[in-house]
Amino acid sequence: MQEGKKIIFSGMQPTGEPHLGNYLGALKNWASLQDSNEYFGIYSIVDMHSITVRQDPAELRKKARNLFMSYMAIGIDPEKSLLFFQSHVPGHAELSWILNCFTYMGELSRMTQYKEKSLKHADNINAGLFTYPVLMAADILLYGSHLVPIGDDQRQHMELCRDIAHRFNTIYGDVFVIPEGYYPKTGARIMGLQEPAKKMSKSDATNESNVVFLSDTPDIILSKFKRAVTDSGSEIKAAADKPGIANLLAIYCAISKKSLEEAEAEFASAGYGDFKKRVGEAVVEELRPIQQKLDELSKNRDYVDSLIKANAEKAVAASQRILRKVKKKVGYPS
Repeated sequence: MQEGKKIIFSGMQPTGEPHLGNYLGALKNWASLQDSNEYFGIYSIVDMHSITVRQDPAELRKKARNLFMSYMAIGIDPEKSLLFFQSHVPGHAELSWILNCFTYMGELSRMTQYKEKSLKHADNINAGLFTYPVLMAADILLYGSHLVPIGDDQRQHMELCRDIAHRFNTIYGDVFVIPEGYYPKTGARIMGLQEPAKKMSKSDATNESNVVFLSDTPDIILSKFKRAVTDSGSEIKAAADKPGIANLLAIYCAISKKSLEEAEAEFASAGYGDFKKRVGEAVVEELRPIQQKLDELSKNRDYVDSLIKANAEKAVAASQRILRKVKKKVGYPS
C-alpha cells in the first residue's frame, strides 16, 4: 500500500457475471482512481461471503477467477492497486471472529438483508448468513479503509461497521479508522433493460434479456437493446413517466460523456428503434477492448496465476499491521 494515500476498499461476490451496471456504476471509476495522488484502491473478490448460500464449488472457483480477470480487463492494474481473493487472506476470518465478540445479537437481527435472505433461503438460515455483516466489517477495517463505495442496500451494514469500530476504539483506543460510505458523483445508476424500475442485477438469472453482461457478444448486446422496454409516446426525453427511455439515455451519457441535454438534443428527431440501436452500438464499442483484454487473459493462465499469488502475498502482508494491533489489544499472547 502507498503511504499518505486514503484507502478505498470494495468487494464483490463472484456469484454471477459482472455486467454493464457494475461497469458504468462503479468499475470504470475505480480504474480511473489508480493514478490519483489521493487514493489507493483495495479490491477483493469476496468469495467467503458467497458461501452463505450453497454454491457449486467448481462454478464458484470459475466465477471468482473470471471476476479477477474482469477487474483487470476493465483497467484495474494489480501493480497499482491491490486485487485479491478474500479467502486467500486468513486475517479476514481472524478479525471477523474478534469483531463478533464486539457485536450484539440485537444489532444483527435488525439487518434487513438477513431478514430478506432468510425468507428467500428458508431451508438454509445459517450462522454465516446472520454474521455476514461482521465479516464485511472485518473486510473494511482490516486495511484501515477510509472510503467504501456502497449502494443503498449496504447502508445498514456500513453503519454497523462504523458502530463496531467506534465500540472497539472506545475500549482500546484508536485502533480502527472509522470508514465512510462513498457515493461517487460520477457513475450512472443503470437499470434493467426489461424492468427499468429495478437496478440491473448480476443475479437476475430468470431474465437475461434484462442484463447486459460484459462477456456478451456484439450480436447479443444489440439484440438485448433492440428488445429493451421503452415508454408510451415518441419523445426521447428523460422523465419520471419514461423510465425506459431515461435508463437508455443514462447508459448513453455514461459512455459518451455527453450531458443529458446534449443526448436529448442528439436524438430529438430519432425514433425509438433507431435510438435503441445507437445506444446498443455505443455499448458494443465501449465493451470491445474489455472483451479483447479478457480473452487475452483467459489464454494466459500462467500469467494470471502469478498475479493471483503475488497479490495474495501482498494482501496478507497488508492485513497484518492492524490485525497484530487488534490481537495485542484484546490480550492474545505474542
